Amino acid sequence: MSAVALSANSPKNAGRVQPMAIALLLPITIVSLVGFVAPVANLLVLSFQKAEGTGALLGGFTTETWTTVLQDMFYLHLILNSIATSLVITVLTLVTSYPIALYLHRSRGSWRNVLLVLVISPLLLSAVVRTYGWIAILSDQGVVNRTLMFFGMTSPIRLVFNMTGVVIGLTEILMPYMILALLAGFGHLDRQAEEAALTLGATPFTVFRRIILPLSLPGIALGSLLCFVLAVSSFITPKLLGGGRVFLLATEIYDQAIVSLNWPVAATLSGVILIIFGTALLFYTRLLKSVM
Repeated sequence: MSAVALSANSPKNAGRVQPMAIALLLPITIVSLVGFVAPVANLLVLSFQKAEGTGALLGGFTTETWTTVLQDMFYLHLILNSIATSLVITVLTLVTSYPIALYLHRSRGSWRNVLLVLVISPLLLSAVVRTYGWIAILSDQGVVNRTLMFFGMTSPIRLVFNMTGVVIGLTEILMPYMILALLAGFGHLDRQAEEAALTLGATPFTVFRRIILPLSLPGIALGSLLCFVLAVSSFITPKLLGGGRVFLLATEIYDQAIVSLNWPVAATLSGVILIIFGTALLFYTRLLKSVM
């Protein structure tokens, strides 16, 4: 062992590293406490309070709101519908993004840079702008319906202000996140292993199923977690593309907090979303351990 390594591992230097680490972690710790932990704690406190019809909080401590939310069939259906919709959106995003990400991963030179810019460029636009764009595309007089009617369809298909429009819009909006996560996971791919399998007689589909897909599972898990979390908490797209007819957790939280002024219910539903996030993160962690 070199003298430099011995000096770094000595008890004297070990005591000096800790204050430096604390100094580096202090700013992000303060930001997290002020910007995340404190608001979440305030929400949890609100969820255990009562409110009048005017929105005034009565204080005290009660579990009545949690009991009502977890026993009311409307809220249970709302939670299950939000989870199911987010899972469908995540699967569709993965299926549509995987070929693009794999092709982008194997591209070389300036063409790869052009493709990467095209993938990232939608993130430069606001979700509101992209959602209004989808309203124009999917409306009764939009590009999709006009094209279908040109080929003989007699009446337009209802693609907006329903769940179909929400799923289509969120799938496209979340695709860049999935593609970037998949690209990060494709770093485990080994081109030589694929070539060796082909020379041994494996078909391209077998190479994909036995080599490419297993090695890309970490990226798939990361992208799925990211898209699921963003889909569950999405508000703008369901509100606009749903036209007030699609009820999900985020839209209901907005209605309870801003329209009905029922902050305890809104805080309770926010707590439910946090529980869903924690469950998804736990599932992701266990899945990652099993594939690594």
